[in-house]
Amino acid sequence: MYKAELIINKDFRNAEVSPLIYGSFVEHMGRVVYNGIYEPGHPKSDENGFREDVIQKVKEMGVTCIRYPGGNFVSCYDWRDGVGKKEERPRRRELAWKSIETNQFGTDEFMQWAKKADITPIFAVNLGTKGVENAVSLLEYCNLPAGTSYSDWRLENGSEEPYGIPIWCLGNEMDGTWQIGHKTPEDYGKLAAQAAHAMKALDSSIKTVVCGSSSTDVPTYTDWERIVLEYTYDFADYISLHQYYGGQEMGTEEFLAQSVDMEEYIQTVIGICDMVKSKKKSNKKIDICFDEWGVWEISGEEVADSVSSREWQVAPAFSEQIYTMEDALLFAGMLMAMVKKCDRVKVACQSLLTNISAAIMTENGAEVWVQPIFYPFSYMSRYGKGILMESILKSPCYLSKKGKEIPYLDQVVIYNEKESELVLYLVNRKGEPAVVETVLQGFCTDTVAEHTSLFHADIKADNKSDHEKVKPHFAMIEETEKTKVSCKLEPYSWNMIRIKVNRNE
Repeated sequence: MYKAELIINKDFRNAEVSPLIYGSFVEHMGRVVYNGIYEPGHPKSDENGFREDVIQKVKEMGVTCIRYPGGNFVSCYDWRDGVGKKEERPRRRELAWKSIETNQFGTDEFMQWAKKADITPIFAVNLGTKGVENAVSLLEYCNLPAGTSYSDWRLENGSEEPYGIPIWCLGNEMDGTWQIGHKTPEDYGKLAAQAAHAMKALDSSIKTVVCGSSSTDVPTYTDWERIVLEYTYDFADYISLHQYYGGQEMGTEEFLAQSVDMEEYIQTVIGICDMVKSKKKSNKKIDICFDEWGVWEISGEEVADSVSSREWQVAPAFSEQIYTMEDALLFAGMLMAMVKKCDRVKVACQSLLTNISAAIMTENGAEVWVQPIFYPFSYMSRYGKGILMESILKSPCYLSKKGKEIPYLDQVVIYNEKESELVLYLVNRKGEPAVVETVLQGFCTDTVAEHTSLFHADIKADNKSDHEKVKPHFAMIEETEKTKVSCKLEPYSWNMIRIKVNRNE
């Protein structure tokens, strides 16, 4: 057993946590859409084919926004194929994932689904094989009142009121050689600036997201951000970050240390944004849209082989990862890393919502169940609202293989002033219990409302066969004083502690 101390002072505050940090991602990929959120004929589907059992899980998960329709898919997608009478929509050979796209689910269906799921839509436009006209026409279709060609088409298709989609992603992973229509940073920067300029001329209320690097591993990382922002700075509101981590074979402590890499990734891109701001002598600030993130244990080569070797088919099942207790700890650490940088990370989309690298899994024609990663997300989206506190941590550390000192205790603290509540999120990265003493300065404890722990004795346990195998449970609070709370954490566990507080003036 080791000991750690956490000091929280009421005056050391950072920024408000954006609700849109708790977002997800829906792409026309595998069984994410078809047989994921949309399955006509399923016993629990509504008249539109939307699985209501899945929508219920989306609400339980606390998803606030969803990026759509891709992803690699968007770079070869013409949105016009997915609107209008379903019987007249074309079937297309979709190149990113080698599948048959039936176009039975498109823009209008997604917006109907989004309303029912109570999420904010974030749309991506095709800057791979299409360009400015395709982006502007889609924006008109979605956001402008009737009276012109494309907005009238929306009215004809049954939606009188504009959708008012607030955030638009200008392409997807355009730095990647795997991307249909991938570009140099100069070519992409010019095109993205043209698209954003035209789109904002049509609807000045929208915010735009330019593509950053698709990961820290690509050779153009950092150069890409700098060059793209030099072209787009005047027209962009966010720059996107994407990151997936695998490497479970490294060992648990090394695997979990990757969330620290994610913190450094965010800080590096913030630095590039601010460097370009200074160079341009601008007063404008570019924020972060981390619109793809998650734990991904399947290699890129495996995914590519799976895609290339199969026959063309509708909604092929692939990359449907089964997550373990261990994966849930890294997943939680990655979400906590973004919350720690909430002064600049304003939007984030966990990838993906259903079936592929997903928290929510579906069986065709049958049940829905959730993976261990579902729980840290749901508890953080539900209670992680308010102001990030600049807490001070005293914890033993270990040295990663990259030579970094990694605290055994990972933590983030949020103050919900409205509820008079401090919410602590803690990950024990060590395979032995921890005792954490929380010292309150300027607050005094009223009561500890809850200590919820996600823990399983088998770090490799998952929910595939027994859907209830890895799930949270209530834990005991060891000791509570006026300005101190002590608790015990299980080995390799994720924890949420809610402390009701009074201001100690």
